Formats: sequence, C-alpha cells, structure tokens
Amino acid sequence: MNKTDLITALKNETNLTKSEAESVVNLFFDQMTNTLASGERVEIRGLCSFYVKKYKSYTGRNPKTGEQVKIKAKKLPFFNVGKN
Repeated sequence: MNKTDLITALKNETNLTKSEAESVVNLFFDQMTNTLASGERVEIRGLCSFYVKKYKSYTGRNPKTGEQVKIKAKKLPFFNVGKN
C-alpha cells in the first residue's frame, strides 16, 4: 500500500472527499516527520514505533585504499514492529 492507496481507502471508509482524505493523510505524515525531526519518538500502539538514533563520530577506513577517514556524527530514523 502506498500513500495514494491509503488516501483512497480513507475516502472509501468515511464520508470525506478525496481532497479532505489527502489532507488528513498529509497531516498525519507531516506530524510524524516533525516529531522525529525534533528528536522525539512516534509510537502507534499495537503496530509500530519510529525513533531517531544518534551516532557519534568515529574513524573508519576507505575499503578501496585502506586510508583512514573521519566519519561525522549522524542521526538516523529507525522503525520497530509492534509485538502484536
């Protein structure tokens, strides 16, 4: 299922127009994005959770040349499946 399928399903299950359903789906994903960007966790009970994991900088190696390379600190989003 992609975003368009989700909008269509919401439209079919409710009395919303396609543009209203699209607004609801966009609002949902925008709020999730903003929450993750601020470093907070998003949890949908029984389904999944999203969080941002922070990594410190470290020294790595270029696999081709073997040269040492400084890797910058970074933040990456992670997804966990719910227990159900």
